[in-house]
Amino acid sequence: MEEVEPNLSPFLHKLFKEWDDRKARGLFHHDITTCEAKVLPGEHNFVAILIEGRDQKKRPTEFGMNQVLQPFHSEKFNFTKVKPEEVIFRFQETESDSAQYFDGAPPTVSASPSSILINVSPIGYCHVLLIPRVQECLPQRVDRESFLLAMYVAREARNPFFRVGYNSLGAFATINHLHFQAYYLKVQYPVEKAPTEKLTVIGNGVSISQLVQYPVSGFVFEGGSSLEDLSHVVSNACIFLQESNRPYNVLISESGKRVFLLLQCYAEKQTSGKASQEFLDMRINPAVWELGGHLVLKRRKDYDEASEATLCRFLVEASLSEAEFQELKCCVLEFLASASPEK
Repeated sequence: MEEVEPNLSPFLHKLFKEWDDRKARGLFHHDITTCEAKVLPGEHNFVAILIEGRDQKKRPTEFGMNQVLQPFHSEKFNFTKVKPEEVIFRFQETESDSAQYFDGAPPTVSASPSSILINVSPIGYCHVLLIPRVQECLPQRVDRESFLLAMYVAREARNPFFRVGYNSLGAFATINHLHFQAYYLKVQYPVEKAPTEKLTVIGNGVSISQLVQYPVSGFVFEGGSSLEDLSHVVSNACIFLQESNRPYNVLISESGKRVFLLLQCYAEKQTSGKASQEFLDMRINPAVWELGGHLVLKRRKDYDEASEATLCRFLVEASLSEAEFQELKCCVLEFLASASPEK
């Protein structure tokens, strides 16, 4: 079992308690606490976990991977259709600007503005789904209000080991109903300790850097005069990328103080026949957690033989080329500068 810290925030204390209750009730497809995991030696210290057959038990992807923005389809699986016992709690913003939590799961998800559900196929302790304004049936696309909600959840946790993530369509989101993910992993993610190179500071004091000496291309956002300022800049970048049909993943780190925006093209390589057979056979889906350095392996052979060199080669294949990143970087920075208020 994950060693629980003595000084948990009220939010995490309740989340852990409710998640453990759902585990005791047998609601998960596998017991994450018995899955083998290891930190690989090397420069990055990737974390590998073995969950055999996870891809067979997960809900299937019901949309094409070639479009980042797609309309919501109510006939396909969405989070209004989950079992009531999968709901951990619901919450809403109050006038005092603090989150209010309700004891006990509501009879249906539709009873509340936003919900936190268990992920029935967890890859980490307390793996949950955050569904903003669940009954509005929003498609999987970032908007400023929903992204700010995810930032507030990260801040409410007040714990660097509880991260919030987002996968766009085309970047291994598997359900086209707006959702973020989060879980607790008591280790520093490889991407969190990767070197960065500062690019610019925009109007409200938000610093933008790029990852260097890391196999995945991406941006790091931090600073600003408030969490709202930081959230606004990152969500602007996400909106630009999704409207440009560029798949991306987001990792909200350090309780909302740092945000990683990671770029990839692996689904495109899969559909165009450009992905190498070696990695297709491994069936790794490079969503936000994998790009950040926590990789789910589904075959015993791959887990036993896992090495930093192999996983680096996989992440390089999943990511943009240096030339592609440089081109996209110019477009993103130009857009953010034009959208930024003057200092």
